[in-house]
Amino acid sequence: MLSRGARQAYLPAHKFPALRPQRYGIRLSQCPTRRYTTDKGPRFSANPVHEQLSTHAAFTVRIFLRWLKYSTIGIFAVGLTSFTAFEGVHMYVENSTLAPETDEEVRKWQWDAEAERWTGGEAGGTDPGLGFFGRHAVRAAWMAQNWGIGTEGSVMSSNAFTGRAGAGVGGLNIVEARLEVAQAFLNIALQHAKARMSSESIRPQTIMELLARHANIMERMGQRDALYEARSEYERVWAGLPGKGVDAARIALKLGDVNRRLGDYEDALAWWSRTVQLVYNQTVPSQLPAIPSALPSEPLAQRTMLSVLVSLSAYYSTTGQLRQAQTLQESALNVIRSLRQPESLEAASPPEALHALFVLHRSSLLSIHLAEVLYALRKKQTASMEWLTRAASSAERVALVLTGLPPIHPDAPESKIPHPPSSDAPLVTVYAKSNSMSKPAGSLLRDARRTAAEAWNLMGILSEGSEAPRSMERAQECYERALGWAGVAADGSGNIGKAGEGTLETEWKALWNNYVRARAAVKVQELNKK
Repeated sequence: MLSRGARQAYLPAHKFPALRPQRYGIRLSQCPTRRYTTDKGPRFSANPVHEQLSTHAAFTVRIFLRWLKYSTIGIFAVGLTSFTAFEGVHMYVENSTLAPETDEEVRKWQWDAEAERWTGGEAGGTDPGLGFFGRHAVRAAWMAQNWGIGTEGSVMSSNAFTGRAGAGVGGLNIVEARLEVAQAFLNIALQHAKARMSSESIRPQTIMELLARHANIMERMGQRDALYEARSEYERVWAGLPGKGVDAARIALKLGDVNRRLGDYEDALAWWSRTVQLVYNQTVPSQLPAIPSALPSEPLAQRTMLSVLVSLSAYYSTTGQLRQAQTLQESALNVIRSLRQPESLEAASPPEALHALFVLHRSSLLSIHLAEVLYALRKKQTASMEWLTRAASSAERVALVLTGLPPIHPDAPESKIPHPPSSDAPLVTVYAKSNSMSKPAGSLLRDARRTAAEAWNLMGILSEGSEAPRSMERAQECYERALGWAGVAADGSGNIGKAGEGTLETEWKALWNNYVRARAAVKVQELNKK
């Protein structure tokens, strides 16, 4: 007789519920061993722990490979996008901002000849002979100079000058960041250009144009060592020119201005004389301060000659040669008045209007110089005040036209009071978007604002020292208008917050102190009247 266990082995499983683990919530997959099938039939794993570890290791490897794949794709995508954006910006500069001038009206008034040259010649852009890295260095210099480097303030630089001790502490020189970066990239471009001279793959004018651009940046740095460097490079550019034409005249003008800033007055006069000789195509050197009875016919030659007259006027005025200064200034203003100007700036073409505004601004500078000289010669104060009023009116007109603002405030069309100062209004679009006119128009706008501020400040000083009734109130009004042209409002209410573009902090503090002093004096007078 079989035992109970033996009989259960020969009976069907459904007769014994205890043998079916599914009925009690147990699955075979949750058992400590796993069933797998081989060619020899069902068997059980001999080492389940080893199998689990192998499974986890394979899973980790798959995750790592997946992470590596997507990281590689991401890095490649970011790199490709960055390189595309980098090259896109360079191509924009090459084909858009450095494109050749196509406007015939701009070429007629020779603004294209006055534009900065970045080695591309008549084709525009940069010289292909500089190679990949050389052309990128030139474009990077242009971007640093015109767009900045993304940070404000100055940097400490000791490698911008060749072989001279710096003016700063420890031989370092504090310069504007964008100028330092621009000159560094131009040095790289010059090295590439010199390395390719033997292959004759670059244009003959490329090195001279790079030297001129580098000298211009060094001149704008303004420090004595930088001016020495600029003079040396301008002299190399002059040596490479044929010694005739307006291009040579403009380099001679630059050398005269740099020598004056360095205190070499005899050399400055010699270079200015050579400029006049080149402008008028004279065979013998001109004798300064004799002023021709008429300006040359070409627009660029006219602008060059006017710049020489302003430089000579400043030189004679600041070196105590007041009689010569007065003679030159009066003769120059008479020459400017004889120049034919458009009847209406609004009806003139933008290039013609810009030329007329340039002439008008130079007349305002000469008027300020003449007013100062007449005051120093102890002439009547009314004469100085008259010339300063003319200078302020001319400079304000230049600034208002370049910004598109009306001469009379639109809220008070019947009032004779001119439009309030606007030191932060942008340049009008027609000039801002022009490759050839944007730079001279922007510089002219900055200079016009400075000139207007200077004229009003001097009028305030003269009014403050006058014994006429309400002289102090008039002085306060003049100082306030000077601050309006020199400063930038802190908020929309019109409060003056800080110095505007082109105004030094020392100049701003002097203007502000004058205004505060006049305002306090006016308040005292009002209290005394009460």
